[in-house]
Amino acid sequence: MSFSNPTRRGLIKTGAVASAGLALPTYLRADGHSGFTNAPTGSTVTLGFNVPQTGPYAEEGLDELRAQELAVQHLNGEGDGGMMNTFSSKALKGNGILGKKVEFVTGDTQTKSDAARASAKAMIEKDGAVMINGGSSSGVAVAVQGLCQEAGVIFMAGLTHSNDTTGKDKKANGFRHFFNGYMSAAALAPVLKNAYGSDRKAYHLTADYTWGWTQQESIAAATEAMGWETVNNVLTPLASTDFSSYIAPVLNSGADVLVLNHYGGNMVNSLTNAVQFGLLDKEVNGKKFEIVVPLYSELMAAGAGANVQGVIGSMNWNWQLQDEGSKAFVKSFGEKYGRPPSNSAHTCYVQTLLYADAVERAGTFNPCGVVEALEDFEFDGLGNGPVLYRGDDHQCFKDVLVMKGKENPTNEYDTLEIVEVTPRAQVEYAPDHPMFAGGELGSCNPGA
Repeated sequence: MSFSNPTRRGLIKTGAVASAGLALPTYLRADGHSGFTNAPTGSTVTLGFNVPQTGPYAEEGLDELRAQELAVQHLNGEGDGGMMNTFSSKALKGNGILGKKVEFVTGDTQTKSDAARASAKAMIEKDGAVMINGGSSSGVAVAVQGLCQEAGVIFMAGLTHSNDTTGKDKKANGFRHFFNGYMSAAALAPVLKNAYGSDRKAYHLTADYTWGWTQQESIAAATEAMGWETVNNVLTPLASTDFSSYIAPVLNSGADVLVLNHYGGNMVNSLTNAVQFGLLDKEVNGKKFEIVVPLYSELMAAGAGANVQGVIGSMNWNWQLQDEGSKAFVKSFGEKYGRPPSNSAHTCYVQTLLYADAVERAGTFNPCGVVEALEDFEFDGLGNGPVLYRGDDHQCFKDVLVMKGKENPTNEYDTLEIVEVTPRAQVEYAPDHPMFAGGELGSCNPGA
């Protein structure tokens, strides 16, 4: 089924220019409907969807846009309601948000922090967006989260996996439903030990930005704790498309596992290069050579094709889950777009509903009311089982999936299988964990 990109069609509101504002130490009443950035005054409210429409993560961004448009339709009472029917909170009624019809505008992050900040700024200042959602890069997420904190709007992060997003770079106006590098490592380590043993030598290729750094740190720490040795870690530019020069040295390193801390098009290309070099056909140290992809997506797996067969990784969510919420979302998304949703689509859809629900429960679009409604909010019915939005750092805690590339896929969407659903308790950590130290959540900023 073909799909056209949603166009910019939000309303330009008079007097909707954002103020940088200072973070206020006191809480504005949840029932206050003015005195904050872009307070809606008419019959509509505008959300800003900021995703990579170009660049290495563009395919993820397109799926995020699909899900965001679907969420808006469900909020406005169109379609079958999707996960609104399974969500444990019953605040959403299908009549918009607080009775206001939901409009949206879109921006292209280009998978670049500066471009992402510029597009988010335009949506806030020119289009009157009261919330920004999306992104498929942690560098983008950190940059846009900081902008939203300054502007006094809520940021509901999309696909961002760096520990830093809810670690040293966390902000009171920002929230993350997606899991992080530490959680991936905590879920993967026992499965990797069981599959490949505790005596392994790992060579890491790592995307050279905040996500890659913290993902590599997490997976190295978890695998070393079970006996693996990290032979080398080589940083690769995000703009890389050919990884042959990075793969070649692996052959003479003594490593018997290659860990690809890459995502999106980077992972497709690096995995393809690794398979072309015959790594999976080799035996090193008396063991079959293996490749690990710590962060998977269905779109990446489809792009890599047969190269993913047997390769283990982790995911935030997968369309094959059989809980009622996941089945409802897959049905709605499939009927609209003729394909199952990716985990990036799931994240942006859920984050949009969670924002709208928080506004309804707070009785206001005031970001400080939204923050109060989301902090330590526990819910179910949106996939992954019972979920907690922790107040200490605005990180969601839920079950994590360990995946493996299917040996005999039946179609282009049937590329991954669920190996294990890792229980939430296994991936939880204290708010002051060293990998997440260094930042202060601060206070909510209502802006204007």
